[in-house]
Amino acid sequence: MKITISILTSALVLSTSISAQEPKEVFLGGTFSGSAGIATDSVFRGESTVVDGDIPAISAGFSWTHNDGFYVGVSGATSQYTSTPDIRSTVSPYIGKFGTLADTGINYNTVLYHYIYPGAENSNYTELWIEADKDFGPVNLKVEVTPTLDDWFGVDGWSGVNYAIHPSTTFDNGITLSAAIGYQDLSGEDAEGWTHWNMGVSKTVFGLTLDLRYHDSDMDSSHKVYSSPEGIDIFEQRIILGVSKSY
Repeated sequence: MKITISILTSALVLSTSISAQEPKEVFLGGTFSGSAGIATDSVFRGESTVVDGDIPAISAGFSWTHNDGFYVGVSGATSQYTSTPDIRSTVSPYIGKFGTLADTGINYNTVLYHYIYPGAENSNYTELWIEADKDFGPVNLKVEVTPTLDDWFGVDGWSGVNYAIHPSTTFDNGITLSAAIGYQDLSGEDAEGWTHWNMGVSKTVFGLTLDLRYHDSDMDSSHKVYSSPEGIDIFEQRIILGVSKSY
């Protein structure tokens, strides 16, 4: 198992460069918010998006949320893939709506998310995230269905749907235990999906959120898409330490 626990010095710089949270001013019926983070690796549905931690996993985002639950924003992150060396970052504008279904206690969140890869525009694609969650005692259970709206990662004729379940609970000491198990379905010529999962703990300390998480998948050398040694390597099980700040 690959264990990457070294804390990057940049996290300390990050923690001192962002001011403490202040009351947010209302603009056009909504408020602005943002976040920034750094981690030892970055995993998206079981796959490392920074070549197995070869480059720092740095991310940031900025959004405006209306009081009625509509929101719009953009996020960005460092990215690197062996199969597509032109990719160095991901920029993702999005628009969404969240709310609660009457008196059911069921919360929903729907997001139109567009992935832009500067320098490799043929890889751009769009997903529609559809999520619903409900509290069952101390446990929150969220279900997710996320279809692609165009060619997955720019591969002609490929489409995908990610199905996932995300349970979580927060203890009295402020520590949150969360997990996810999902299946990334892929359809198209020579396409094949995979199962992915993660589990971890997080806690906010002095305004910084620390997250320690285990990631894995069922990827192996028989897979139609990621059967190469490089493909298997970026899906290996790993432990990631991340630090983030919301403002």
